[in-house]
Amino acid sequence: MGSNGDLNANSQCLSSTGDLVLDKAVNQWMAWDKNPQTRKQMESLVRKGHVVELRRRLCTRMTFGTAGLRAEMGAGFACINDLTVIQSTQGMYKYLAKYFPDLKTRGLVVGFDTRALTSSGCTSERLARLTAAVMLCKDIAVYLFSTYVPTPFVPYAVMKYEAAAGVMITASHNRKEDNGYKVYWHNGAQISSPHDKEILHCIEENTEPWPESWNEHLVESSLLRRDPLEDVCRWYMEELNTICFHRELNAKSPLKSVLCTNFHGVGHNYVQRAFQQFGFPPPIPVPEQKDPDPDFFTVSCPNPEEGESVLELSLHLAEREEAHIVVATDPDADRLAVAERNGNFVWKVFTGNELAALLGWWMLFNWKEAHPDPADTEIVYMLATTVSSKILNAFARIEGFHFECIRGFLCGNMVLDKDGVSKATVVAEMAAYLHTKNLSLNQQLINIYEIYGYHVSRTSYVLCSDPLTIHRIFSRLHNFGGPGDYPELCGDYCITHIRDVTTGYDSSQPDKKCVCQSSYFMFLDFKSKKCKTPLTLSVVQEWLNKRNTTTVAKFLDTSVCGGS
Repeated sequence: MGSNGDLNANSQCLSSTGDLVLDKAVNQWMAWDKNPQTRKQMESLVRKGHVVELRRRLCTRMTFGTAGLRAEMGAGFACINDLTVIQSTQGMYKYLAKYFPDLKTRGLVVGFDTRALTSSGCTSERLARLTAAVMLCKDIAVYLFSTYVPTPFVPYAVMKYEAAAGVMITASHNRKEDNGYKVYWHNGAQISSPHDKEILHCIEENTEPWPESWNEHLVESSLLRRDPLEDVCRWYMEELNTICFHRELNAKSPLKSVLCTNFHGVGHNYVQRAFQQFGFPPPIPVPEQKDPDPDFFTVSCPNPEEGESVLELSLHLAEREEAHIVVATDPDADRLAVAERNGNFVWKVFTGNELAALLGWWMLFNWKEAHPDPADTEIVYMLATTVSSKILNAFARIEGFHFECIRGFLCGNMVLDKDGVSKATVVAEMAAYLHTKNLSLNQQLINIYEIYGYHVSRTSYVLCSDPLTIHRIFSRLHNFGGPGDYPELCGDYCITHIRDVTTGYDSSQPDKKCVCQSSYFMFLDFKSKKCKTPLTLSVVQEWLNKRNTTTVAKFLDTSVCGGS
């Protein structure tokens, strides 16, 4: 856990847990933590003899998942709190100082959402201020937003200011008890290997807080702190013009209202402004959900991608307002869900893969309008996530451009990460254009399938609370027929290719190596007469990060049939 310091400093005389290693971790925590609420939590756990819970919180550390750290808010080295954010930023500073000789002038961008948990005295804003304080006390310039912002604003600002990196304090669409520390590299993209591992190593070597790391008042007093809010908002809204193709049509669109919900998050003001930038009237907000609320009191899960069950308020209001389109951003406004009313208040909630097909078609359609020469398609690329439908690959095969499998989905190149704000306006413009052709979004999706082939996805989840079980599942798949032998059959289907992102193995590549690696992802391609059916078994790493013992196994059955 780094330098021991004085283990008894600032700590009370706590009774022993009976475990010397655990006692040392408890004393270390009490010596370093200055947050009264998390100190009180720790004292309570010790006093009540909750040894198992103490071990869970103190005997492991958070590890980098989807480009950062994510866990429940509360006391302990395995949780998100003042101390672990300070430790993480000290490690970030050490790594960035080695990597960037000009770190002091490049600086760090810091943003935050509106999450808060009273019982731990933990808010995203406070954690962002402590992140800034660590850098400021080392004379590093910091671009700290003065209020909450959508997550995509941080990578956007990193690129605009040519900063060394960016940090967004958010847990995105996770449960209300969670928070996170999301890291972006100097190119505006989420950090990847080896940077994530090197930063984690630096964190582990710099766990004792520096004296000035707790001084969040540096945010007000330091001349090295700048507020990028006004500039970034203006630049972002102006740059939306690069993905707006029909502003005049938008202004006079006969399509009935668009309704937008923001799931008690940060998106309302920014989506409203983005719609105006596209020439649309502001979308109708859902009053109960438009303002930030860390309790997310109207939804059981603040993830709009869960579908109709969490969009209930939005759909009911849309029916009353006779709105035809509902767009929903998640709490940090990087994800987007879309629903469309067809006929007598029958709603079609699009899956992520369906929305990707529509957005891919829309961007290609408008690009071809501006570039009529077929030879120009040689410079076109489309990208899809490793767990997404491969319909964009069918686009590439038929249209003659390039396709690559990566992580993330976006329109244009303003932000190199998910962006629900810009995507909401793009969907509205696409719907308005299709309306002039007497087409709905769903009708156009069918048209896309008729040209490029039907891509049907079925997704289900199997919950598992034991990381050892998950490990055994994958170990068996890695050694199915013997050491290093993968399975050749799945039921009656012959497995043609295996891409194991866990180990970096890909049988379809000449060198048998994956383009990218992750934790607990495996892809199996099956042989069939007319359909290529990938079965994806994956463990979502962020759940492991959050609660150590909870993870999700995900099965995705995608069939690709027909098409030219």
